[in-house]
Amino acid sequence: MRLVFAGTPAASIPTLRALAGSHDIAAVITRPDAPLGRKRVLTPSPVAQVADELGLPVIKAARLDDEVTARIAALRPDLGVIVAYGGLVREPLLQTPAHGWINLHFSLLPQWRGAAPVQRALIAGDAELGASVFQLVPVLDAGDVFAMRTVDVPADATADVALDVLAEDGAALTAEVVAGIADGTARTVPQRGEPTTAPKLTIDDGALEWNLPLEAVYSRFRGVTPEPGAHTTIGGLRVKVLEAAPAADAEALDPGQITATKQAVLIGTATRPLAVTRVQPAGKAAMSATDWWRGLRADDAVRAGA
Repeated sequence: MRLVFAGTPAASIPTLRALAGSHDIAAVITRPDAPLGRKRVLTPSPVAQVADELGLPVIKAARLDDEVTARIAALRPDLGVIVAYGGLVREPLLQTPAHGWINLHFSLLPQWRGAAPVQRALIAGDAELGASVFQLVPVLDAGDVFAMRTVDVPADATADVALDVLAEDGAALTAEVVAGIADGTARTVPQRGEPTTAPKLTIDDGALEWNLPLEAVYSRFRGVTPEPGAHTTIGGLRVKVLEAAPAADAEALDPGQITATKQAVLIGTATRPLAVTRVQPAGKAAMSATDWWRGLRADDAVRAGA
């Protein structure tokens, strides 16, 4: 099939590679170069870099406006495929390819419609994660589903690790759907169940609430790591929590109470403590949590969240 592909971050790359091996990619649409690093150097998106490597034509666009629609229409694509492009596909672009557009979404739709499905699912403590390929329609993530499956993700996976796993599995799922559309065997079913939404995370979403049970605290940590980052307040200063896990065989502590072992800093929750092993205090480089703790006045007045 003759395809146009829209995607921007690294999570889009496995699907692009899978499709490029079997289909004619007429163009790759991605977001414009963005300033990265301390020197704010303009850098092509991960998808743009891979498209160049594969020798595919690239259209860089911040939004899919009339000009981009005209350029895509001129290519006469059979199908559009979108994976985390970062912008909306509206009419008339929705109907420009002969078979419209399909979207790989990293959720079990209609759960977690929106920009941050993996993060929100982890924060909520969902027992299952998965991927869905659906027909794009004007309503956000509401189209009929071609294929959906749960994906095995490590129980301690943070959002970046979970997304890597889902991206690889979702690429294979998308390739199967495209093959089915090409040979006429693909079928859709309506989404079933009550939708939940997954808006983009903010810095505030990273705040750890120590008065909740350990499971809820750890779920939030996993969901906001690495972005926007888990954090707490110690002595009035914000500290990012970079690495943490449930403490093994540790005595209960009051919510927010802090103590330390040779290996970790333990912070109390409503149930069992969380073991923090790496942190980044405001204005400083990342360091081991025990080194950071030794630099503080470790008395009973120092508590997380205060």
